[in-house]
Amino acid sequence: MKLLLDSSSSLLFSLLLAQLPVFTSASPVPQRRPTDMDKLSNQTKNLMKLTQELLREHAFDSDVEPHRFRSLPEMSNRSANDLNNLELKPTLSQLHADLKLYEHHFEWLNKVSKKHHHPALPKLVEMIREMKSLINLLHRQMLRVEAPRLTQATPSLPPHLPYQFDVLQSSHELLQHFKLFCDWAYRAFISLKPKVSAVQ
Repeated sequence: MKLLLDSSSSLLFSLLLAQLPVFTSASPVPQRRPTDMDKLSNQTKNLMKLTQELLREHAFDSDVEPHRFRSLPEMSNRSANDLNNLELKPTLSQLHADLKLYEHHFEWLNKVSKKHHHPALPKLVEMIREMKSLINLLHRQMLRVEAPRLTQATPSLPPHLPYQFDVLQSSHELLQHFKLFCDWAYRAFISLKPKVSAVQ
């Protein structure tokens, strides 16, 4: 009788061991919650995609007259080589100030586009909404790491645009400039992510 019980126990134990991998694989793997830096890089990537779509939809066959906007953030002094040497707080503060400046420019573009019935208006509105969301998220991250908010520069906007072609050219230049900014900002957020983890 004892031998029968021992055999039964051994068989049950073997069956449980055989099922263990099934139970383990069936249990859900805990998902890593995205950090604010993940959200910042993802939203920036989404903004870059919207910008590229607008540029493709309204591409110009000829060269666009440059330098209509004199107060946009300077991009020529930012390179991929700088990304590894970025300081956390100054970079977050500068990106926030840059985005606020772009926000002013795109809101201006939105107003003049309404007057001329610009065909890209719905996507432009979506873009401004995404930009505001990104600015708010970035400001929240700045508060967490105690990054200062820079004094906002007054944007220098073009004079009244009498013709729709002027609006199209202005939007093209602004979108091209913003696409470069988004590409750099996206890489900057990824580069800064380990530095944020180190201070939190």
